[in-house]
Amino acid sequence: MAGKKQFDVDVVLDAAMIQFWRAGYADTSVDDLSRATGLNRSSLYSSFGDKDSLYLRCLDRYATRYGEQYEQALSRAPGEPLRAIREFFGVTLKRIADPGLPDGCLVAQTAMAIPVLSPDLAARAIEALGFQRARLRTALNAVNLADGDADNFAVHIAAVNQSLAVMSRAGASRKQLRAIVDVSMSALSQALDARSSDPGL
Repeated sequence: MAGKKQFDVDVVLDAAMIQFWRAGYADTSVDDLSRATGLNRSSLYSSFGDKDSLYLRCLDRYATRYGEQYEQALSRAPGEPLRAIREFFGVTLKRIADPGLPDGCLVAQTAMAIPVLSPDLAARAIEALGFQRARLRTALNAVNLADGDADNFAVHIAAVNQSLAVMSRAGASRKQLRAIVDVSMSALSQALDARSSDPGL
């Protein structure tokens, strides 16, 4: 049929996402996206809009894909909080270890580039980070940590999770990344032990 798109939108978006993830927003040109996706500039613009619009689609795709995996990991929180948080970190470590994916995290890279991004892109990155903190806060509240402790640990764990991506991009080894996780897990374990042993609770 004349005018019908002859490409798989999901495949194209994945290819564009990987390109942005590998090179970053600023260092990815429309020509780079054309080479990565196999679509010419005209097809890219007509199908996805400008570079910002395509980046937003890719960022949403990334956040949804990994957000669902984080949600699944944290679903264990009420009964097995430490296992839930370790599996949360495991989502990131597994992604980092995947040789088919770039190092780092598309959300973290976007957040670091906020000063040079459009307001829409900056807002979407901040929103994605906020969703991650909210997921963690909900999980930690479910295990009866004090509200202040739950908030503090949610911020801390989200920050550590983003730092794993940054450190991996800087060449940190798997052993080093797991050591970072172990320190956070130890602190959380102590907080949970203190909460359970407090006779006033």
